Amino acid sequence: MLRSALVRYLYCHLNLVERFLNRMKHCRRIATRYEKHAANCLTLVKLAAIRLWLCVDESTA
Repeated sequence: MLRSALVRYLYCHLNLVERFLNRMKHCRRIATRYEKHAANCLTLVKLAAIRLWLCVDESTA
């Protein structure tokens, strides 16, 4: 019972995750993986996520 509820929850949010990753690929530096160090790459992913979040938050205000 718990497993099916978890699967249903994850499936409902799969579309949101896929759309987010597709938007992240629009950031050229992330899509082409210029950064070789994991810490630098993670920082760029965080910055891109913040940028996307701010654009979404701005459009809803």
